[in-house]
Amino acid sequence: MKKILFILCSIFVFTTANSQSIKAGEKLVFAGSYNMSGLMTQLAQVTMTTENVNTAKNNYLHLSCELSTYSKWDSFFKIRDIYESYVNPANLKPSLYKRSIDEGGYTKKEKYAFKGNTVNSTVKKRNRPETKKTFTIGSSTQDVVSLLYKVRTMDLSKFKVGQTQNLMIVFDEKQIPVTLKYMGKETISCGNLGKKECYKLSIGAKTDALKGKDKNLIWLTADSKKVPALLKFSIPVGTGQLALTSASGI
Repeated sequence: MKKILFILCSIFVFTTANSQSIKAGEKLVFAGSYNMSGLMTQLAQVTMTTENVNTAKNNYLHLSCELSTYSKWDSFFKIRDIYESYVNPANLKPSLYKRSIDEGGYTKKEKYAFKGNTVNSTVKKRNRPETKKTFTIGSSTQDVVSLLYKVRTMDLSKFKVGQTQNLMIVFDEKQIPVTLKYMGKETISCGNLGKKECYKLSIGAKTDALKGKDKNLIWLTADSKKVPALLKFSIPVGTGQLALTSASGI
């Protein structure tokens, strides 16, 4: 799951944005498929939601991304992953990032607290002691979930085919550089939204999570919402895709 989420999140920062189009009550559902013996087989569901969370001192936008294998596949390899970010609604800057994974019996929990350019992390892996770490990030670096929503107010229409952009994300207690390339527009099926013209982007990074040149791709609806409609990924253990099935509250 972490490789899939890394690919999904990596495409979402081309330039400075505001979060006016990101609101509570959004829900995006994707069907996750994996190439098994030459056939693309649906194995899991990915759900992304947004909601307002108010505390005594601050108001946050809670961004959540959950992945669960369909029950018929649980006996083969059960996955229950949750990625969460609590951000400032005005600029999407994260205050807290949480990750809880359960994949085939392997469990891991992470919590990142953001304070300026410093991140304090707490990590607990199955059967291992809890560890804590403090590390420094750049001023524009964010957690992987909050990046998923940055694209909503960005004007990709100004990018030329082949144009690239470098950015930085934080994942697994370190910063990871990512290179994006704009590939043009294509019309594809977007679940309950019907067929739509979409921006096509390629993702590259200096990491073992990705494999092949222009093999990791994502399509975003070419409108003000920039809804992720389709993701195709190529990783060392195979290929697969996430396809939008339904979008509501956008």
